[in-house]
Amino acid sequence: MVPKPSTAAATTKVAPKLPPLPKLRVRRPNKPSENPCLGIMSSVLGCWASSGYTTQGCAQLEQQLRACMDAPRPTTQKKNNINYHLSRMYPKIIGPHKPRK
Repeated sequence: MVPKPSTAAATTKVAPKLPPLPKLRVRRPNKPSENPCLGIMSSVLGCWASSGYTTQGCAQLEQQLRACMDAPRPTTQKKNNINYHLSRMYPKIIGPHKPRK
């Protein structure tokens, strides 16, 4: 017979130790978003490939692509503040520690 482990040892779980991190940070949080016309352009290319480059079947998709390409892009993008909030929360995550010298 295999001996059963004690119930106290089986029910207690120890949190895993994380390696020390000098800081929490997200790389390139303000990376520009992908081109919004990319999906329409791939649909047009797929339509051309399946219909043999005829304009009759793909005219509606081509008009959507032209409208998307002619539309002005938004120039102002709100700056992402995730790194600011991560730096505020970092002391609460690492807990009490000795200050570095």
